[in-house]
Order: sequence, then C-alpha cells, then structure tokens
Amino acid sequence: MLQVFALTKSFQGVRAVRDVSFELARGTIVALVGPNGAGKTTTFNLIAGAIRPDSGKVILDGRDITGVRQNRACDAGIGRSFQIVRPFNRLSVLENVVIGALHRHRSPRDATDVAKSILDSLGMYDKAHRFAQSLTLPDKKRLEVARAIATGPKVLLLDEVMAGLRPPEVDAMVDTLRRLRERLDLTILLTEHVMRAVMALSQRIVVMHHGEKICEGPPNKVVKDPLVLESYLGH
Repeated sequence: MLQVFALTKSFQGVRAVRDVSFELARGTIVALVGPNGAGKTTTFNLIAGAIRPDSGKVILDGRDITGVRQNRACDAGIGRSFQIVRPFNRLSVLENVVIGALHRHRSPRDATDVAKSILDSLGMYDKAHRFAQSLTLPDKKRLEVARAIATGPKVLLLDEVMAGLRPPEVDAMVDTLRRLRERLDLTILLTEHVMRAVMALSQRIVVMHHGEKICEGPPNKVVKDPLVLESYLGH
C-alpha cells in the first residue's frame, strides 16, 4: 500500500533523513520508532507532503506522490494526525469531524452522517455536541484521530497519539485502533514512544537513529537487536 524509497532531506546542511526505505502491506500496522531527533516526524512530513524530499520516492497504492502538496497527498489517500492536538476549539466535536469528512463528501448531510459514524466507533458520540476545547487530553487525542479518519485515507499516519496518556488510556486507544483498522480496512503507520502500545499494535517496527534506518522487523526481533538497545531502548 505504501512504499518509501531512499527518502533524504537536509535542512541548512543538516541531514535530517538519509536514504530511508520501508514498505507497508495493505491492512497492516507498522511503527516508526527511535529517540527524539531521529527523523521520524520529518519522515511523516515527507510522506504527507508537508515538505519536499531532496531525493527518494513515495509510492501510495501504485501512485507516485513524491513531493505533492498536502491537499494532493490527502486526495490520494494520506491521512494524518499531529503530535500537538489543535482542534477548532470553538466548534463542536461533531463539527470538527464534519470538516474532515467534507473532503470526500460534498453534501453536508452525508459528511455529518460519516462524522457521526466515526465518533460512534471511537466511543465519542455522547460528546458530539460539546465544544472541542472542553475535552480532556485523551478525548482530544481521539478527536485528532477522528478528524484524520474522516478524510477517507488509505494510509493513516499517527504521530504520537499515545503521548501524555495513562496506561489504561493507552490500552483503550490500542483497542480503538485495532477495531478501526479492521472495520475500515486501514493501513496504519504510527510513530510512538510508548513501547507498550508499539508492541501491542505493530506487525513490524522500523527503527530510526540520526536520520537513518538502523533496524526493521517483527517486534520480538527488533527489541532484542543490539544496535536498537544501545541507541534507543537502553541496556
């Protein structure tokens, strides 16, 4: 579903991402992990069209979307969340999700029906008419996911949606993402520091360090890799 080939990006001479390659099979969940500054969010931005790569390619479902603008990446089927949640605070929860749904559904009525279904699947339907600014952090994280899903993505990029959540809240989000993947046939790429969630969700893990991919494989193999232990997980 998603193929990343030798992505490279520098900022003022600093190589943020260097020759990073990996693939996501349709319907899988893959985690992109690594210490702060490893290049994970830059890689997300390159895939989602927020910035253009210096070299490399991004192929989505057989279509080359390398360097396209964010709206075109969204058109092609890339949906994403952000580390820092920024809902439209003075709009309701439902209205926030409707805005995302209007990307695919031009009828406000159809967009509203889609938004209600997504909120119901995330266990947020009872909060549909509350102002977004009144939500707790876990609910704002769920709203961020709901807005991304509402755009109708083929591949969903989730940028640290577990950050700041307590263990029971992490477990609830893990269960939610599993259900959404099965219900909507989503392919998910997530970047996350909460290894509890990474191990529970991912079929494969890609580890980055200093802008380079240093390891890739199933979770039980990656967490035992000596280079991963030294650079990220610690001895």
